[in-house]
Amino acid sequence: MQAPQTKNAGKTCQFLLEPDDPRRFAELCGQFNQHLKQIEQRLGVDIRYRGNQFTVKGEDKNAQAATEILKRLYRETGKTDHLTAEIVHLYLQESAVEWVHEPKSDNLITLRTRKGTITPRGENQQRYVRSILDHDINFGIGPAGTGKTYLAVAAAVQALEEEEIRRILLVRPAVEAGEKLGFLPGDLSQKIDPYLRPLYDALYEMLGFERVDKLIEKNVIEVAPLAYMRGRTLNNSYIILDEAQNTTPEQMKMFLTRIGFGSTAVITGDITQVDLPKGTRSGLAHSVDVLKGVEGIGFTWFSAKDVVRHPIVQRIVQAYDRFDRAGQNKSSSEGQ
Repeated sequence: MQAPQTKNAGKTCQFLLEPDDPRRFAELCGQFNQHLKQIEQRLGVDIRYRGNQFTVKGEDKNAQAATEILKRLYRETGKTDHLTAEIVHLYLQESAVEWVHEPKSDNLITLRTRKGTITPRGENQQRYVRSILDHDINFGIGPAGTGKTYLAVAAAVQALEEEEIRRILLVRPAVEAGEKLGFLPGDLSQKIDPYLRPLYDALYEMLGFERVDKLIEKNVIEVAPLAYMRGRTLNNSYIILDEAQNTTPEQMKMFLTRIGFGSTAVITGDITQVDLPKGTRSGLAHSVDVLKGVEGIGFTWFSAKDVVRHPIVQRIVQAYDRFDRAGQNKSSSEGQ
């Protein structure tokens, strides 16, 4: 196979993949070697193989990263009969140059739910979940597709299943409706369904439809717009505030001061995607300035490289980042 030209093909990694299983090798390589080409193009390396002996050539860190990815993907073929381009992309995301060496399995944090075990992908996701487990209040800030909300729900489900908490609250500012929900038909849960759908989807995946519905009926899982949190004190609860960039500073302060004994709060959002009226500062951005260094509060920052959705989502995020930076630089130069 021929990879893109590299500036420095300074390292050659040779290794065997065992056991020698033709089916698993076919899955690893993909049809017409598409999976190997995907790794080559992403990391700028050259991959060659004969039987179960592989050779990777490229820049030092890239060659090491490709080697680790191939080994991990080969182990994955022992668990699945269909290795997809999406799975390869996820492994590239978590094992790229920034995290070459595979962490020891006993150092990996996993979350256990009724429907299976969830392993946070990549160094940032691992750091995020570790922060959630170690702090009472946690902020996950970054672009869409980085797993902020999904992992927060998984941690909440694990805590509920292990009876560490009594209830889960899912909270979101209904900015699109101006938090004036009375004109919508149905009860409160039905009124705000559209705003909490991502949280529901994660719960259904981890607990199943029937159990989620029963827990909602028993008020063990509660959904509420942010405006309905005023005046409450939440003990022994797991509270997730999603889309927090659309809170005002006053709303954020109100939410954070609802946290009671035995509770954990996770606040997620993307400060580049604010839907508040022009001139209104985001409560999420404000809280970063106010709470920096406060004991018991954890912050995890995600970037485009942490996106675990379709590869094009990462490229979209990066394109918008470049455009925004160019606009800021232009404004700065014009103001001088």
